[in-house]
Amino acid sequence: MEVFVLKFNNYNNMKKYLFILFLVIFSNSNAQNNLKKDEISFKVAGNCEMCKMRIEKAALSLKGVKYANWSIPDNQIRLIYNPRRVELIEIHNSIANSGHDTSVKSAPTETYNELPICCLYVRENNQSPIKK
Repeated sequence: MEVFVLKFNNYNNMKKYLFILFLVIFSNSNAQNNLKKDEISFKVAGNCEMCKMRIEKAALSLKGVKYANWSIPDNQIRLIYNPRRVELIEIHNSIANSGHDTSVKSAPTETYNELPICCLYVRENNQSPIKK
């Protein structure tokens, strides 16, 4: 069995190696802190597979969202995201801006009205769809 031994010619070389070792250890522990993930689910209104694709795409378009799965029967989205990279309200805003109401944020009426007819869900705040 071989043993790896560093031979230092002088004190300055030893300081360099110790500094590099410290940087490697510190960067590794810092990288592990950035891996923090939260799992959450909340209601998102929609009807069909096109809604599913649009909702999941809106969530996954944000850096920090690692996983998104919207259930058509339950109208629930399940997310895994890094709260250090993206705030939950940003995810709600992104989904709402794609035309779908969430449990926290309503979609802009103009955006909702531009959805395909199969995607027009009944809005809880009694806003009726206006198709042109």
